[in-house]
Order: sequence, then structure tokens, then C-alpha cells
Amino acid sequence: MENLWLAALAAPDRERLEPHLEERAFRQGQTLYEAGEAVEAVWFPLNGVVSLMTLLADDRMVETAVIGREGLVGVTCGPLNARASSRAIAQIDGSAACCPADVFSAALAESDQMRDALSRFTESLLAQVQQNAACNAQHRLDERLARWLLTVHDRADGDRFALTQADIAGMLGVRRATVSEVGSELEGKGLIRRGRGWVQVLDRPALERASCGCYAMVRSVMKDLGVPRPNGRH
Repeated sequence: MENLWLAALAAPDRERLEPHLEERAFRQGQTLYEAGEAVEAVWFPLNGVVSLMTLLADDRMVETAVIGREGLVGVTCGPLNARASSRAIAQIDGSAACCPADVFSAALAESDQMRDALSRFTESLLAQVQQNAACNAQHRLDERLARWLLTVHDRADGDRFALTQADIAGMLGVRRATVSEVGSELEGKGLIRRGRGWVQVLDRPALERASCGCYAMVRSVMKDLGVPRPNGRH
């Protein structure tokens, strides 16, 4: 596996970063950054899924964006803002090529093309954050769950991935019992299968039809901006 954002860079830009990259594994539930924490490294996922979480005053949190091997984690609050604006949590086990933040900052300063690539990715990420906020406020939970599963499926290595009802409830900001009920509806329609600690997508086209329009809108923005599609899924 390779990070698609890095792979799309011109050779001179990749050469600026490659000597400084160090591969690190991450496990489900691991915090890569805490909100307000100094950003010391940029993570380029090679596989796995990372969720960006917005923290609320009552200690709850809601997922606002998902990042896989199409992008990078650590510059989501502006190019090398000194501190993270949200919590970054590993959603599915994986690994990333990590680059010291100061090295990445210096490379950006030397390359117009790299700055353009970063701008396109951060613009697509902002579109995802905004669309998710509207989706969480306006759409039915079954539509939101279908949209979220598609987003994770795009970035997972296969049709089956490790997720519990508690994981999904935390990402969507709802009760676990509610997720169980709505998940049963999707399972009853043959769209997904669930087991203890895992979910499998059985019928992706039907799951797309069950989703709200937010999923397709975000994918359209990514396409327009030239952001690589994770895992090449349509």
C-alpha cells in the first residue's frame, strides 16, 4: 500500500520528503492528536482509517471527517498551524508514513505544486466537514449510517472491517441502542451483515441508494478537486 497524496506528487517533491518518512502503525481507538496539542508530525496513512472528532463542552464528541490513504493528517487547521483543532482517532487499524512537521513545512515553502496539492486536499476535507455537519442535523439516521459506512468502506481494505455498535454510535453521536435498531434495518434489507465487533458491506450499490445525497456530493467535490479516490472505489 502507498499513500495516494504522496504518490501523486512530482518526483522532486517526493524526494524532499522521502528521506524523512518513518512508518508507524496505529491501532483502533488510538489518539494521533489531541485537540489543542502541538502538531509535531504529519501522518500520511498507508492503510486504515482516521476520524477527526469535534469535542463538545459536555465531554461528548462527534466525527466531522474521515481520512484514509487519499490524504494526510496533521495540517487540517491550516498549513502547519501549531496546534490541532480537533482530535484525530484511529478508526480502523493501519499504518502511516510520518514526516516531521518542520520538514513538511520547509518542503511546502519550496514547492508551489505541493502547496497546490495540499490546498486541494484541505478544500475537499472542508467540504466533507461542512456536509457532515448539515447531514447530522437534517437527515434520518438510516441515511446517515449508510453514508458513514460507505465513507469507511471507501478507505477500508475489504468489504468487512472491525467496528462495534459503540464505535458507530460514537462517530454518529447517537445512542448504541439506536444504532443497533437502524443497523438491523439495513441488515434486514441485505445491505450489510453484522457480527460481534465487525460489519460487512454486502450490497454497495443498494447501500449508496439508501444513503442521503451527502455521500455523492462529497465524492463529487473530491473528483472536481483532483483528490485521489481511496482504494479506487466508484
